[in-house]
Amino acid sequence: MKPQNGITVTFQPGDRRAVVKQGTSLLEAARKAGVVLPTRCGGKLACLMCKVTVGADYAGAVRPPEEAERRKLGSLLEQGIRLGCQTAVWDDLSVTVPEDPLKAAVRRRLEAARRGEMDELW
Repeated sequence: MKPQNGITVTFQPGDRRAVVKQGTSLLEAARKAGVVLPTRCGGKLACLMCKVTVGADYAGAVRPPEEAERRKLGSLLEQGIRLGCQTAVWDDLSVTVPEDPLKAAVRRRLEAARRGEMDELW
């Protein structure tokens, strides 16, 4: 049983943290930590945009996936992928939020420019 001070959820990259009540969704915890988990459906299991990775070390710190999440994610569950809107926390854990594709592209271009691999940034 967790102490009354709550459960600490750490979001990587960035080491952003939120202390939440047991049973809080990862989507709610992310919002509290100031971490953006994209969603179009408002947490209704429709858009599949709020994917996070829960490492094997923390699999017991979250509620097991229910049938609807298992159907939606299929084999991705085996890789630790979960939907933030459907995953309730039971214990302290760390999750990884995938990098936004546009930010990733910009980051790669900036890194290449710093290494001198390109003459112009764009």
